[in-house]
Amino acid sequence: MKYWLMKSEPDAFGLEDLAARPNRTEPWDGVRNYQARNMMRDAMRPGDRILFYHSNCAVPGVVGIAEVASEAYPDSTAFDPEAKYFDPKSDPEKPRWYLVEVRYVRHLKRTISLAELKAHADCALAGFPLVRNGNRLSVMPVTSEQWDFILGLESEADS
Repeated sequence: MKYWLMKSEPDAFGLEDLAARPNRTEPWDGVRNYQARNMMRDAMRPGDRILFYHSNCAVPGVVGIAEVASEAYPDSTAFDPEAKYFDPKSDPEKPRWYLVEVRYVRHLKRTISLAELKAHADCALAGFPLVRNGNRLSVMPVTSEQWDFILGLESEADS
């Protein structure tokens, strides 16, 4: 099993939205970054665990856990001229963009804020892409050690 962090803006699609979906599952569409696409297409597998992260909000941070619920498959929004994520260069015969389905697992007991995560950037979370300046990827890998450390913060008081 691998571990991931996936970012979403709660005003666009938050953890509450995922929890409310039928089967608590939703296609993670609209990713238009090649590095993030490659991770979803080439490395994510059903059962992998996801830290669900709320970005671009009052308190950005990890708010819950989800899991990869499908193998990657072409993102059909790329082919639909009416879709928000339409890409006129994408071809159904040779898809450019892929997605995986994600399934809700649980909310964390509290939000583990970006500020709290950054406080550990020089030790336990050294090398964690999220705490590096300028990282804007919406999908990133998490090591098993980072996963365990971050979830270990869940019961601690917010710094």
